[in-house]
Amino acid sequence: MRVETRALLCAFFASASILLGQTASNPPAFTYEGATGPAHWGDLSPAYSACKTGKEQSPIDIRNAKSSQLPGLKFEYKPAPLRLINNGHTVQVNYPGGSFLTVDGEKYELKQFHFHHPSEERIDGRAYDMVIHMVHANSRGETAVVSVLVDKGPPDGSLQKIWATIPKTIGQEREIPGVTINAADLLPAIGEYFTYRGSLTTPPCSEGVTWFVLKTPITASANQIKVFKALFSPNARPIQPLGERIVTEGR
Repeated sequence: MRVETRALLCAFFASASILLGQTASNPPAFTYEGATGPAHWGDLSPAYSACKTGKEQSPIDIRNAKSSQLPGLKFEYKPAPLRLINNGHTVQVNYPGGSFLTVDGEKYELKQFHFHHPSEERIDGRAYDMVIHMVHANSRGETAVVSVLVDKGPPDGSLQKIWATIPKTIGQEREIPGVTINAADLLPAIGEYFTYRGSLTTPPCSEGVTWFVLKTPITASANQIKVFKALFSPNARPIQPLGERIVTEGR
């Protein structure tokens, strides 16, 4: 097998592991500070090289977006058993098959969603208290992420379900008996969005990800935000250069 092919396969399987909430047998450890923090991710493993050399990385600070007539986002999310994993950086909700996002005829299946604090992406320089990243894949394995910003305000019932059952053991998925969740309940009522081409925001930082950043935030109470911060250290990757990319917003 050629070296180039082997490296590509390594990157692919590492990306798939993050997408599906699985871990490789001995994945290189990464953190959000120090010698294994974001500035060094690209040096931790050849599979993580895009974290250092990629030209279309995420997150970004969204400024001066180009106005356009964008297609609507059609969400067809179904209730599902609440299945959680504490991966040491955040809590991730793994979703069974059958829930979809459709954009301009392209269908993406929801695989998982997880949380960052503060928000990784910024709008005109502003970071929000938290963000939810809903990770999808289409039939060709292409990734689309819907970003739901979270602002301080009234409490959110779905977040409370998740917070109350976050596993203490790292790396072990837990299904909560008798508890269901619907990702649709974590979406704002207004679906206007920004979109751009980017990457995963954790190693291997794979590019070719389509981002949909919803303009309208949902809310979580000050206590809900405090609870998450008490469990997880800040887990937002620093802002990445936009480069030649164009961010588009619906009009």
